Amino acid sequence: MRKDFPVVCVGGSAGGLDAYIRLLTCLPADLGVAVVIVNHITRFPTQLHTILPKYTSMPVELISDRLLIEPNRVYIIPENRDLHAEGGEFQLRPISKPRGWPDVITVFLRSLIAHWDGKLIAVIVSGYDGDGADALCGIQQVGGITIAQTLDTAKQPDMPESAIATGCVDFVLSPESIALAIRGIAQQEAQTGP
Repeated sequence: MRKDFPVVCVGGSAGGLDAYIRLLTCLPADLGVAVVIVNHITRFPTQLHTILPKYTSMPVELISDRLLIEPNRVYIIPENRDLHAEGGEFQLRPISKPRGWPDVITVFLRSLIAHWDGKLIAVIVSGYDGDGADALCGIQQVGGITIAQTLDTAKQPDMPESAIATGCVDFVLSPESIALAIRGIAQQEAQTGP
């Protein structure tokens, strides 16, 4: 079971849909990365797996427990669950922070740091609060790349602003430029190998 290809975690919330669409539209389908969209919704069923296939030729799948993580796919976290990556597959668990602002992006990034062998790319886009920020320095420590959406392109700049404030963000880019950066990182990884 391969765990050595890059995983791109795109974390967002309010206003994230615009960023996801702009990002996926610019990503080729054969890049060799798994794209995991961690949008923190706690109360309402997500519709991202029905909306986003219009904007990418990669298969888009709502994550189920013990689903194998494969490259050239887009995965969507279901609502009201914590997401982990262990043994090359996704694991869904009851949400650990049911009240207040969720921290599902931070939870998933920390799981990747602990259990994934391939290159990690953490992308924080539009959303309220600061989910994901607490894990960014850890991503850098294991050789991963951290990217935040430019505040002027984010419909809700709280999350990228919190990410930037950590001092652990490598690039601050528009969604289209984030896609270009991911392409560059993936091509470099393909040349050097695991």
